[in-house]
Amino acid sequence: MSILTEQIIASLADNASRGKAEYFPRFFKSGSGEYGEGDQFLGVTVPVQRKTAKAVYKEISLDEIEQLLHNNYHEVRLTALFVLVYRYQKLTNEAERKLLVDFYLKNLDHVNNWDLVDSSCHPILGHYFLDKDKTLFYELADSGQLWSQRVAMISSYYWIKRGFYDDALGIAEKLIDHPHDLIHKAVGWMLREIGNQDFEVEMAFLRKHYKTMPRTALRYAIEKFEPSLRRLFLNGSL
Repeated sequence: MSILTEQIIASLADNASRGKAEYFPRFFKSGSGEYGEGDQFLGVTVPVQRKTAKAVYKEISLDEIEQLLHNNYHEVRLTALFVLVYRYQKLTNEAERKLLVDFYLKNLDHVNNWDLVDSSCHPILGHYFLDKDKTLFYELADSGQLWSQRVAMISSYYWIKRGFYDDALGIAEKLIDHPHDLIHKAVGWMLREIGNQDFEVEMAFLRKHYKTMPRTALRYAIEKFEPSLRRLFLNGSL
């Protein structure tokens, strides 16, 4: 481990809260048999992690970022991902962007909780693949790996915000019957974002699937609908 990575970890530990260190394992479901099983927590808030990442993202090497991504502590991994996002957003060269995208994908196994996914995949993968073939995301959706599947869905947030819905809908359709609540929430959230941009596009998808899709996904998708319309969906009487 380099001097810089040791300093970063020490700085995070210095800003840790004992109360948060006790709370986070419950919040992020790190107990036996839960989705974050085995994850460890220092007890550091996101603003502290972002501040730490902003202070080092220009100077830290990819090898050092990888050291942080492979760390057992959740907040250290998330800080590394914030570093990657800040660095990626400053790049204008396509080859340099591809280097970071390849690095991100190589280390995808360490993007292994919902906040790690949600904070990093759409500003990196979503941005890079906006005008490129999206086969990767359908493969991730088919991977059977929970976090890779969430990456597939949440990456589409970047495309949705720019008015491109087809691949988001295609990925949602692949994941619509997924057994895990975290995918239900991701699918519903992205459908809601589509509806925020184009109500009729979301409605067309929901008319096809609302009677059979998981209840959590449906509730997320219709969260901003008028109460009377929400009732019709929830009662199955649209």
